[in-house]
Amino acid sequence: MADLYSTLGVARGADEASIKKAYRKLAKELHPDRNTDNPKAAARFSEVTQAYDLLMDKDKRAQYDRGEIDEQGNPKMPFGFGGQRGGGPGGFRPTRGAPGGDAFDFGDAAAADFGDIFEGIFGASRQPQSSQRSGFSGFGGFGARAKPQKGADVVYPGGPGDATVSIEVKPHRFFTRDGDDVRLDLPVRLDEAVLGARIKLPTVEGAVMMTIPEGSTSGKVLRLKGRGFHKRGGGRGDQLVTLMVDLPADDEALKQFAESWTGDEQRNPRANLGV
Repeated sequence: MADLYSTLGVARGADEASIKKAYRKLAKELHPDRNTDNPKAAARFSEVTQAYDLLMDKDKRAQYDRGEIDEQGNPKMPFGFGGQRGGGPGGFRPTRGAPGGDAFDFGDAAAADFGDIFEGIFGASRQPQSSQRSGFSGFGGFGARAKPQKGADVVYPGGPGDATVSIEVKPHRFFTRDGDDVRLDLPVRLDEAVLGARIKLPTVEGAVMMTIPEGSTSGKVLRLKGRGFHKRGGGRGDQLVTLMVDLPADDEALKQFAESWTGDEQRNPRANLGV
């Protein structure tokens, strides 16, 4: 990915207003809805959005400007290993000065075999022979090559031990997790709820069409099969869609209709509550 400022077409010292203006212009041009037959525009839209999100975060922007993190927001020297590049296999070599022993500089971390690196730090006895060169298999059962994670830098001085990685998932703007299911509160118009409608709604994998049954009320839950999280034993959860009838404020026509409507005056929808 190119330099974040170049991606948005702004100067490195640009203020927030300039960054917002540049992003809105590019997002309007590149939005997938306007480029359905142009996959390159969708990829560019993703890059522009990622650049905007990072630069609008003051702390991350400062880290990026100091060269501490890359365009993806990942530390440029994962796990805080210091020193100089080059020298050893995989682009890293031991350097002096870490508390209690040597530290390691990973150099081009993406090309390094972390199984070999951790084997050198913690000792080959912690990794079974059958799992050598398979990443973290011998160190906590990750079973895959490590990727740099965001967080505080940590220096490992050497000696046996385990590496613990904590992963934090940020809340989504409108999706929430319920076990293996995904929940969504979906606003609908009064006429869509009363008469029924076929509408577009978001899922974790993109927009889909869904039918709202005639006579739906707020709180009614509709289910989209297989649109949730992947289950450990196979299969997927569902997306649970809760309808929320959205009424416009100060709509005179709607007020006049409600005042003249007499078809439901005697019904008490709160009878089951004992009132």
